[in-house]
Amino acid sequence: MLKNWTTVSVDEALVDALAGQTRLPRPACTVLAARGHHTAEAVDAFLNPRLSRLSDPFLLPDMAPAVQRIERALAKDETILVYGDYDVDGITSTALMVHVLRGLGGKAVPFLPHRVDDGYGLSVEPVQRCIEQHRPGVILTVDCGTGSVEAVEAARAAGVDVVVTDHHEPGDAVADACAVVNPKRDGATDPLRYLAGVGVAFKLCHALLKTLRDKGHAAAEAIDLRKYMDLVAVGTIADMVPLMEENRVLARYGLLEANRTANAGLRALKEVAGIKTDLDAYHIGFMLGPRLNAAGRLGTALRALELLLTADMDLAGVIAAELDASNRERQEVEARMIEEAVTAIDGQFDADRHFGVVAAQRDWHPGVIGIVASRLCARYSRPAVVIAVDDEGIGRGSCRSISAFNIVEGLADCAELLQRYGGHQMAAGLQVEEKHIEAFRERFNAAVQARVAKDDLRPEQRIDAWISLRDADWNLVECLERMAPFGLGNPKPVWAVRGARLLGEPRIVGQKHLKMTVLDGNDKLDAIAFNMAERELPDGPLDIAFQLNRNTWMNRDTIQMNVQDIRPATEERSLNIADTPA
Repeated sequence: MLKNWTTVSVDEALVDALAGQTRLPRPACTVLAARGHHTAEAVDAFLNPRLSRLSDPFLLPDMAPAVQRIERALAKDETILVYGDYDVDGITSTALMVHVLRGLGGKAVPFLPHRVDDGYGLSVEPVQRCIEQHRPGVILTVDCGTGSVEAVEAARAAGVDVVVTDHHEPGDAVADACAVVNPKRDGATDPLRYLAGVGVAFKLCHALLKTLRDKGHAAAEAIDLRKYMDLVAVGTIADMVPLMEENRVLARYGLLEANRTANAGLRALKEVAGIKTDLDAYHIGFMLGPRLNAAGRLGTALRALELLLTADMDLAGVIAAELDASNRERQEVEARMIEEAVTAIDGQFDADRHFGVVAAQRDWHPGVIGIVASRLCARYSRPAVVIAVDDEGIGRGSCRSISAFNIVEGLADCAELLQRYGGHQMAAGLQVEEKHIEAFRERFNAAVQARVAKDDLRPEQRIDAWISLRDADWNLVECLERMAPFGLGNPKPVWAVRGARLLGEPRIVGQKHLKMTVLDGNDKLDAIAFNMAERELPDGPLDIAFQLNRNTWMNRDTIQMNVQDIRPATEERSLNIADTPA
């Protein structure tokens, strides 16, 4: 399917002013201006994030009572049960809190729920089980708990206090805990609203250490919180929160720490993933994160947590190998489910009538449906719902959407057919009886059709700026490296060159990729086009959308184009899109 190329609009006079004030390459200033950095001071703050710019942790709601209760638990030698979640954010949050609490001399016991047996978040039965087994004085949640009213009441009835740290949107009811530290509650300041769960846990650690140091606590004086920022970076990047403001500082410094980490688990995980270079956001998002997630998707995430807690390199190597095997198993399960879903959809798919896709089957694994929904959404460029039906005829679904369609609003149109649903604009979950799935498929398709035009179903190719290959020099590449880490809210810039030609014939490498040399006037660059080996390239002059990379081979650095899309050359600029951050 041909992509719809859209170019980010920007105030050219502002770009000129920034280029003059900062002496940075004009293409880089175009991106910086479009992403809201309108002064030389703002550009400096973005390109040079500093730990000193992190805000006071006590700006978060309920931070003071949270610290007071944990401080009292430490003083009274109470067991603190750290209740996490089974995804990377929850696992790293749990590991961070356990490391710090144990470093303070506390009795910290971790717990992660089982995805299938316990479900998501803080719930009554696992809480009661934890209380019976560990007799905690306090349950400290990470990455969950804000709306867990019944579970908190059950803990209180058993004489156990609960301190919640979380980052999810509060619903209609907020748990009556000792403290609910959540940046999305009323009263939180904007720079903090987009913290991941591990970012909120980091803030609690910061506040706790600050308080104890002011009181002369020797163990608190000995803890360097920066050495745990590797865990913060892994959880923040893997959870796909916007990498702006405080998250950018945490991710940047966390990556620096990760590349000199003493954490045996991260070192072993990097080795088993075959990463030979310094870690960046890509490695965490696509190589480390999936391995940490794999165990929790197919069963229990406790082994991944053990990996991040151990100091034993031999044990870390064993667990990392297990997680690598679990990830391969997850990939096999995922591949089978995608093949079955595509076969079912293609058997009746009509691009003119089907605006949303729904796939459901009895033997699908509920831990993988989110990944499959993402793949289907990308494949068909349509909102996608994947439902795993259990033996009792209850379907649990995961939904992924396109930018033009709010998935939660679409599910609201189908509410009478669903047992429950929830989420946000781009991703959601649902529960539905098997007998209602066909009716839901029709209703969901109608909901998408009512809100989305056919042109919105074309995949979009975002262009940050049109440049010439002469602009693609080392000054620009080095400036791009200062803009990292890239992710949600700060995507890696995509450039486009107009009227380029290929020098010679492209050649296939790695069976699926194209290697080529692109010529723009007298300037040329090597290029790689991943997964385009079977694509028929247009004849004549080309418009090429690409990212710029530093390619290192045999100790030699070169600039390489990473091709995102190719089309026949056009004379006019592509459609502009709003001047808003990605």
